[in-house]
Amino acid sequence: MNLLNSDHFWQFACTLYAKPDQQTTLLALQNQQGKNVNLCLLLLYLDSLNLSINTQQLNELINVTSDFDTHALQPLRAARSYLKANQNTISDYATIREELLNAELKLEKQQQHMLISAINEFELVEYAEPNNIELYVKIFSC
Repeated sequence: MNLLNSDHFWQFACTLYAKPDQQTTLLALQNQQGKNVNLCLLLLYLDSLNLSINTQQLNELINVTSDFDTHALQPLRAARSYLKANQNTISDYATIREELLNAELKLEKQQQHMLISAINEFELVEYAEPNNIELYVKIFSC
């Protein structure tokens, strides 16, 4: 199998995330169930390529995202949330918000690159109708 490309995945993710229904669903999974949006996007990407992963591989991908979420993405999101709640007291809020959003986007792209690097180490199985996202959302409930 050819290795997966992080740029192709990024384009897939941006296209899918731009759809209002998908964005709402993915953010609900993140905010209500503690799921990782980039991992959800990767699993949907694999589904689109008819590639299936197993439970052990999914656990490894969860581990890949965990530390990065804890130490990079979640603190940035918390800072954005705090600033938004206090925007009336922050003189340059709009500029700061834009810069934080750009930083978060760069971190999201880095995490996607980390996921692609990890998945390229796996032996993936071609499957006519994979449902990787269901494995993550339903079986790996928080």
